[in-house]
Amino acid sequence: MTAEPAAARTYPKIFGSIELPSKNLKKFPKWLDMLGRWKGGAPCESDTCTTKGWKGLVEDLKGKDRLTQIKEVNKLLNSKKYILDIRNWGAEDYWATPFQFLKKNGDCEDYAIAKMMALKALGIPIEDMRVVALQDLNLGIGHAVLIVYNGSDALLLDNQIKTVVPANTIKHYQPVYSINENGWWLHRR
Repeated sequence: MTAEPAAARTYPKIFGSIELPSKNLKKFPKWLDMLGRWKGGAPCESDTCTTKGWKGLVEDLKGKDRLTQIKEVNKLLNSKKYILDIRNWGAEDYWATPFQFLKKNGDCEDYAIAKMMALKALGIPIEDMRVVALQDLNLGIGHAVLIVYNGSDALLLDNQIKTVVPANTIKHYQPVYSINENGWWLHRR
């Protein structure tokens, strides 16, 4: 299935919420800091950052159809170990680059960011993806996931769910905000 160009698209609501858009990303210093360290995927090799595995992940999926790429990126990155930021980085909340995630694993937003950047490297427009910060109403905790718009579907890529599922099938997530490189959206019910 081929998606329409991002500019011509009408995007479905995320978890049934009303979205209030903004282009001002200054309210998200952790996001901007991660993007600055990411530098568009420029190679890095250090104790906390590596490109090992990234090129292979992207190259193996080039040329496959979009839905296969989405499912495979989700599967491959969900195989990484979940580790809290405080144990991994000595900070309560640290947003790792995809290379840092590949080197040291990470927590929920790190999975979402790595998936977004892998799919971007495969050619999926950034406009068709958002990292969503949300409240898991079942567990009573904050969580982050990736939403990828594919045609008229909003697909959920979640480190807590093994497979890619339509976002509207999940009823216990309440989105707070979503973000990509172009802007952010405040979510209300």
